[in-house]
Amino acid sequence: MADINLESWIKTTRSRIEKILTKNIMPFWYPATLDMKNGGYNLNHDVYGKPLGDGPKMVVSQARMVWYFSRLYETGWGGKDSLKAAEHGYKFLRDKMWDEKHLGFFWEIDQHDKVQRPYKHLYGQSYGLYALSEYAIASKDAEVLDYAWKLFNIMEKHAHDELYGGYRELFDQDWAELKIDMPTSLAPSKSFKTMNTHLHLLEAFTVFYNITRDPLVKKRLTELIFILTNTVVRMRVGACTDLHNRDWTPVHGPRQDRISYGHNIEAIWLIVEACKAAEIPVGIFMNFFRDVYDYCMKFGLDEKNGGLYNSGPFNKPADQMGKIWWVQAEALVATAYMYTLLKNPVFIKHFDNILDWTEKYQVDWENGEWFDTILPDGKPTGGKAYIWKAAYHTGRAMIEVIRLLDQL
Repeated sequence: MADINLESWIKTTRSRIEKILTKNIMPFWYPATLDMKNGGYNLNHDVYGKPLGDGPKMVVSQARMVWYFSRLYETGWGGKDSLKAAEHGYKFLRDKMWDEKHLGFFWEIDQHDKVQRPYKHLYGQSYGLYALSEYAIASKDAEVLDYAWKLFNIMEKHAHDELYGGYRELFDQDWAELKIDMPTSLAPSKSFKTMNTHLHLLEAFTVFYNITRDPLVKKRLTELIFILTNTVVRMRVGACTDLHNRDWTPVHGPRQDRISYGHNIEAIWLIVEACKAAEIPVGIFMNFFRDVYDYCMKFGLDEKNGGLYNSGPFNKPADQMGKIWWVQAEALVATAYMYTLLKNPVFIKHFDNILDWTEKYQVDWENGEWFDTILPDGKPTGGKAYIWKAAYHTGRAMIEVIRLLDQL
């Protein structure tokens, strides 16, 4: 590729990213999604962002919104209004979704505050801890950190797997073993461990350790780093798979022997941040970063039209070719991180490929925020906001990329 004027590229790119954050993302989520009647955030919008009325509230997306508003405030992109929006969501988590008797967060409640899914899933708890940790930093409220400690300790007591490492993921409301097996949107059985859940435990523990500096938290964070750079990696493939038995043997089959480019690419930069927190030299894992990145770009990058596909089978081109909002967001952060680590201009080329696509197709400039999925025929589909789509991926990506550009 042609020589890049780095200073000019940084200036232009920063302006593009800042426009997406301030003109497209932030106005969509605030103040319209704050549910002033029932508390928390109302995330129930159609493909173009039209509100569809009250909807269910899941701990994952409610916590993601608390994290987002807290992070906006902490990084200076949002003022006191962002802190108040985070407080609004925190009170909802504390008063409506926290299980005062057994501790931890319920999975989902309906629009009338009735608990619909009381089970405890570590994926949901991870986002609860992520939100509490970030809001504790933003608010400097000791009560928030106290809840974070309660959550960490209850996970440590019931979910940490002393025999095989990592965490068992699914429990009854009282943290007991489920009496019957139950598939969830994360895994088809209660007995499985997933890369996905452990990746998000990693991001939560990174922030939690940064504010506590507790030795046990650091020990668990380090354990997660090695799980995500070794245990879930298919060495002969060059990337991570999601589904594993309790002893970490991979689950095989047509649906399992495939690579999620988004989760693999997201893992790169989250592991870098975890290493910084745990004071582990990033260079130890450079081969992992290179191999995973190269795999995702080889099979997942649409070099002709731009953007990153969703997933594909081992060592074959993508076969799930919709372009999903969070995959593009995480790919932007990861490509920027790879450039900061290795200074190879190919990462800028990939970044520009994904940003060009995102600006042109994924960002909904007319109605705000990003479309959920752009199908291969170019049509958008999926809700603009719902229980699995909040401000976290898009907002976080823009904030992180700007931070990296400023460091460069």
